[in-house]
Amino acid sequence: MHNNLILASSSVYRRELLTRLQIPFSCISPDVDETPFEHELPQETALRLAKEKAIKIGTTHTDALVIGCDQVATLDNMQLGKPLNHDNATKQLRMMRGREVIFHSALCLYNAKTQHMQATVVPYVVKFRNLTDAQIESYLLKEQPYHCAGSAKSEGLGIAIIEKMTGEDPNALIGLPLIALINMLNHEQVYVI
Repeated sequence: MHNNLILASSSVYRRELLTRLQIPFSCISPDVDETPFEHELPQETALRLAKEKAIKIGTTHTDALVIGCDQVATLDNMQLGKPLNHDNATKQLRMMRGREVIFHSALCLYNAKTQHMQATVVPYVVKFRNLTDAQIESYLLKEQPYHCAGSAKSEGLGIAIIEKMTGEDPNALIGLPLIALINMLNHEQVYVI
């Protein structure tokens, strides 16, 4: 068992997901610039950032296995970032109502000792309900999802504004594709069970 697993994230949601696997790990926030490059596809942005986060932590923790994650939400190939405030979240949800949004969840497992890297993007499609302005306002006041890509938390009250979800791994929507992670850990001889 690898005894130095690090989640390169400050997300409490990712931490909660990783805790489900019942393996010891620590969390370190990687603090990288998440601005997308010009002409970069959403899945490319997510993958690049997941790798950057893992490598950044790996440079100072040279014997660690580092998990890097990033998520980019898109509507008609337009990137939806974290709204950060009520006005932006209101605009995002009004734009998304009755429509499908793709959440591109990138995952990277970086072995800092061998510099072996595994990385993938797991898409998850969410169709939002055709909400009224009053419903959007009510949701935002109750949940305040201002630090979530796409202004919604499916693991909380956000489930009420979602009509349908489609994808391989529901954990990907929350930001950490566990099915892909378990495969990657197995390749590093780290077995959950």
